[in-house]
Amino acid sequence: MRSVPKWVLLSSGCAPVALILGWLVAASLQGSPYDPAAQTISVLAAPGASGSWVMTAAFVVLGVCHLLTAWGLRPAATPGRVALAAGGVAALGVAVVPAPSSGGSLSHGSVAAVGFTVLAAWPLLAARTGDAAPWGLRPLPSAGATGVMALGAAWFLIELHQRGAAGAAERAVTTLQSVWPFVVVLSCFRAAGRGTRQVKLVRR
Repeated sequence: MRSVPKWVLLSSGCAPVALILGWLVAASLQGSPYDPAAQTISVLAAPGASGSWVMTAAFVVLGVCHLLTAWGLRPAATPGRVALAAGGVAALGVAVVPAPSSGGSLSHGSVAAVGFTVLAAWPLLAARTGDAAPWGLRPLPSAGATGVMALGAAWFLIELHQRGAAGAAERAVTTLQSVWPFVVVLSCFRAAGRGTRQVKLVRR
């Protein structure tokens, strides 16, 4: 199993931090008119929003982090790495094509939908079989992560359609999607450490 560079811990760990700090700071700058439970994260990056620059920067950092993690996550299957990289590109696209200050946007919605889809699919596409595979890349955890993310995305769409708690649903699924790469990276380092200990025992 190929090793993971140590800097991938930084890129994967910074992704959820950037996203969550981004929406917290942007929401505080936006003030009371913004309802985080009902309104989406993209509203914070809309032109004219007080914290639009903060949320836009958070999307950019998130996208770059996913791209770097996909590049360095060498133990993962190639289709999964490509899907994670596509999620990074989608995050950059959300920053480039922000939601309008009012009403909907087909271009923004399309980019966001692609991002949700590929980031939900990448764990399953990245899965590896065999005892040497890190826990985060094994088929069962990978399928479980994809399943939970898909359910979260469906919940978000339902809330968005019903004008309910779309903001809460979006935050739940995007948090999971941003944290999972870090979980996978940690499992890769744990597997590498276990392999090193086994080699030392054999040499003794």
